[in-house]
Amino acid sequence: MGGNALATGDAAWLLFGIFFTLLALRVPVAVALGIACLPPLFMEDRLWPMILVQETFNSYNSFILLAVPFFLLAANLMTAGGITDQLVRLSRSLVGHLPGGLAQINVVLSVFFAGISGSSTADAASQGKLFIEAQIKEGYAPSFSVAITAVSSVLAVVIPPSILMIVWGGVLTTSIGALFLAGIIPGLMLAGVQMGTVHLYAKSRRYPTYPKATWGELGRALFISVPALMTPFIIIGGKVFGWFTPTEAACIAVLYALALSFLVYRQMDARRLFRAFSDTGRFAAITLFAVGTASAFGWLLAFYKIPDALLSGVAAWEMGPIAAGFFVAAAFLVVGCFLDAIPAIIIVGTILQPITADAGIHPVHFAMIAIMSLAFGLVTPPYGLCLLICCSIANLRLVDVLKDVCLMLLPMLGVLCLLILWPDMALLMPRLLEPEFLQ
Repeated sequence: MGGNALATGDAAWLLFGIFFTLLALRVPVAVALGIACLPPLFMEDRLWPMILVQETFNSYNSFILLAVPFFLLAANLMTAGGITDQLVRLSRSLVGHLPGGLAQINVVLSVFFAGISGSSTADAASQGKLFIEAQIKEGYAPSFSVAITAVSSVLAVVIPPSILMIVWGGVLTTSIGALFLAGIIPGLMLAGVQMGTVHLYAKSRRYPTYPKATWGELGRALFISVPALMTPFIIIGGKVFGWFTPTEAACIAVLYALALSFLVYRQMDARRLFRAFSDTGRFAAITLFAVGTASAFGWLLAFYKIPDALLSGVAAWEMGPIAAGFFVAAAFLVVGCFLDAIPAIIIVGTILQPITADAGIHPVHFAMIAIMSLAFGLVTPPYGLCLLICCSIANLRLVDVLKDVCLMLLPMLGVLCLLILWPDMALLMPRLLEPEFLQ
């Protein structure tokens, strides 16, 4: 093939074979992607190993990706500065009286937190420490406590602002403003079915509830929480109305979180501030390292024209929008079980984009199908990072919580199917508020 040492098929077997072998040996995903790139770089006369460094750096040299560490920092500052505590109080006033009150609060807080952090792993880590032990003490089954905390954390990548949306927009040149608006209805529907699932569990297992908050208690909780609740409106509204870019929005979110922590709620101190910055550095390094090595892996796929070879057979199926939508969902559901969401977007998203274009699926609709499918991968083994985080917090084995996780995922899969069948679930908000985003 074009004078290359490796033919397309041989290169595909080598790249994916090394990568999945390393995954089976429990090598971290980002490291496995980087190591898999090295043999072809040594074998090709026209390539050299420094291309791995070069392509990794090129992926970092992106103004849009600067938003990732800033959104993570904003979320950590809000947790350290006591802002999350005020949102817990508001959530309890709103839904604490419903069956399974503490688990309902868990879901509602995930909705609020999703509008700030954009990171499911940050949500799982913070809320796992906050809710899992508390739910077990109140009589909830440990497996249920872990499962609902992990499953609700995936809302952070569907409800805007989402780090996956930012990465998707940067890699596949899709309007990030449109993606932010497109995630609102699917995200709230996912939260709704999660709350319905908690209701059924609570009724069947007689989980406790809290006394219903008075209107005065609800009003006070809402008044105190209003400054914190303004954060997602500032982020999303500023991006939608063109006041600032996603990266600038993330920076403003950090400044706003600092102002709330020091001037409004006044719970921030030097120790908490240092912990917020150190946690952000750790999470951001993991996330962005995966972006870099996945970009180098994707560059090699393009060099050997592996996506063209994979698509040649699929394109012959001549799928319509619905069939292509289910094909995309199935592909990302499977890939999400083994691969982190960001590398999956860079590698699989670019491969599937031509198929969806030929099938007549709008790029924003395609993005939302993929992002929601990848969100489920955060709680499905063997990768299931959010599930692993929650299991480690509770000192439970993964197999002990799989039954409850599967039961909770079933109605969420129903929402995904509805998204595929009804594109306006994703496109309605952008069409109503900023139709030029869909052009």
